[in-house]
Amino acid sequence: MTKEQKQEVIELLKGKFEQYNNFYITDTESLTVAQVTKLRSVCFNKQVEMKVAKNTLIKKALESLDAEKYSGVYDALNNVTALMFSENPKDPALIISAFRAEAKGERPVLKAAFINGDVYIGDDQLKALTKIKTKNELIGEVIGLLQSPAQRVIAALLEKANKEGGEPAAAPVEAAPAE
Repeated sequence: MTKEQKQEVIELLKGKFEQYNNFYITDTESLTVAQVTKLRSVCFNKQVEMKVAKNTLIKKALESLDAEKYSGVYDALNNVTALMFSENPKDPALIISAFRAEAKGERPVLKAAFINGDVYIGDDQLKALTKIKTKNELIGEVIGLLQSPAQRVIAALLEKANKEGGEPAAAPVEAAPAE
């Protein structure tokens, strides 16, 4: 690889690291070509970008962006490295878990994950990463929590009205707009 080609790869990786707040560093060594092709296909279908690059180039790209911010992942840059970039922090973890289950194997191995500034080191973190809540899931939970008290108040008022023998109050009708 020429110096210019290496610089192109570093620039491409820098762009990916800037674009995504989440990336996984995996070891795909010992996977067959067919398995890697299948893994790439699954990633593509789930909007997860998978890139394979030399560890030194990955490290140079990270260091040129923010050496201190990414320092926690440098030790994971060894052997064969495939990077998985995703907007959703748990999609790569789900892909890896499902791929392993289907292949009844231990590969790909999670070496590290960088999720919104937090670093998860080691394959033992994979299960925890599959349980991370996405932004939309958290928003849904908050909305559910906010709706719950109002629904209980309305239910209590309706129950009280029924016990007093009266008809439950009808829902207010919107007035027609004046012309």
